[in-house]
Amino acid sequence: MPLLDRYVLREWLGILGLVLAATLGLLVMHALYEDLEDLLALGANASEVLAYSLVKIPGFVATLLPLCLLVSVLYALGKLHHGSEITAMRAAGVGLFRITRSVWVAGVFFCGVVWFLNATVVPWSFEESRRIWEVLQVRQELQGKAPDRVGSRVAVTFDNTAQGRLWFINRYSQFTKRAYGVSVSELDSQRREVTRWLAREAWQDLKKGGWVLRDGREVQFDPRSGEVVRTEAFRELAMSNFNEDAGLMQIYDAKPDSLSLFELGRVVEHYRASGSPKTQVYALRYASILAECLMPLVIIAFAVPFAVAGVRVNPAVGVSKALGLFVVYFVALRLGMVFGGRGYVSPALAALLPHLALLGAGGVAWVRVR
Repeated sequence: MPLLDRYVLREWLGILGLVLAATLGLLVMHALYEDLEDLLALGANASEVLAYSLVKIPGFVATLLPLCLLVSVLYALGKLHHGSEITAMRAAGVGLFRITRSVWVAGVFFCGVVWFLNATVVPWSFEESRRIWEVLQVRQELQGKAPDRVGSRVAVTFDNTAQGRLWFINRYSQFTKRAYGVSVSELDSQRREVTRWLAREAWQDLKKGGWVLRDGREVQFDPRSGEVVRTEAFRELAMSNFNEDAGLMQIYDAKPDSLSLFELGRVVEHYRASGSPKTQVYALRYASILAECLMPLVIIAFAVPFAVAGVRVNPAVGVSKALGLFVVYFVALRLGMVFGGRGYVSPALAALLPHLALLGAGGVAWVRVR
């Protein structure tokens, strides 16, 4: 690697490491301060608190990396500009892009890092931290509740439009993996009820496939009149054609922001297969997470000219510009969410809109400093 590239890269990565370590440490301490009392109330020991804190760190890194990149680029290049080093390089005939070539290469690398984090590590971190929390809740509830009421989710509904089945579950226990107070309606092509199964409890048979209903009744209707034409009680009924996933049922109607990338993918696939209008909202959230991998390059595109433009002032002034630049980003982000959520643009375009806005601002700034 040429000496110039090594020098610029060393100056930048040193600042990036300090900023990332400081902000990550503060964020972990803040999260631990917020959750520690609740964790101790759930009976967590020191190893469980430590495991919970470590599991959450990858999610913090993915969130902080774009901001840390912005601050570090503005400060490091602003420092070189303040010391007239960039001015001397440009006076010697070295272009701005050549000076920052190593920064651009590192930006491409960080794009890959963000993609890897968002696509694999962050979803795992999100789900694992939630699992640890739920395990602690279940352990505490076992001391004073019946097993079938431990880790319960109430009023679970699931509309399997593709196969014409509508589920209502009074209570689903994550401890016993069973549903209690179950009603399953089979609908015809016109969404009229044909058959209804009522059961005291039901569970997904992972070995044989399908669901098992226990202590219930099967009721058949005339779809035209809605009148009952046949009813029959059953002790236990195996429904091999019921392929609904209990895990999907529990996240089916959750808010997009509360789901990991893996869970969003499952929900989007389900809604898309059924042609639901909710597809747009979840697909927008899914696309916005994936689009974040472009942030390192977009940040470099507008941070470099902002750092070296104007008079040679203290490099901390460049850092202060970050606030204004991120205001533009968040305004564009909200506009993208509004347009994408209402279906005016595709989820992919809505997710890219904030990045395109910053890229445009960076392009204008590059023209001004050339």
